[in-house]
Amino acid sequence: MSHLETSMGAVFAGTVASLLLVAGAAAAPLASGTGPAGSVPASASEPKKSPVRQQRESAKAQNFYVSRWGIQDLRVRSTNSGNLIRFSYRVVNADLAQALNDKHNAAALVSPRARVVLQVPVMEKVGPLRQAMPPEAGKEYWMVFSNKGNFVKPGDRVNVLIGSFHADGLMVE
Repeated sequence: MSHLETSMGAVFAGTVASLLLVAGAAAAPLASGTGPAGSVPASASEPKKSPVRQQRESAKAQNFYVSRWGIQDLRVRSTNSGNLIRFSYRVVNADLAQALNDKHNAAALVSPRARVVLQVPVMEKVGPLRQAMPPEAGKEYWMVFSNKGNFVKPGDRVNVLIGSFHADGLMVE
């Protein structure tokens, strides 16, 4: 056996041993829980908090969207897989919100950081993944943008464009 083969074997054995040691240490707290057998520690059952600091629109921006477009509670969220970005809003004035639900108005989500423009995907049998029915006051509406390649990430600031509607600087949750 050459010197190279011996040293490669030692590195491999050391790597395997360290992996087993780390795996055993990670499993130890779960096995030695103070509760009944098979119980999950309280910290594991609590939902993880997002590292992204949420910042809502200013009161001036909220008033603008209500008075000009008849909508409020604008939100942009990434799905768990990150392949889709969902834009949602609540209608306050159905007459003013008509433009957002008009299927003839093209929708786009622009990410200045990633330098991409996301489109609403069109499914063969379903059509575009957006709601296009006449809006009703008090209801929440949504549309989904394709994010293949995960260019847009939680914490990014994005702009939503639907016809002449523009919402700039919305944070992806």
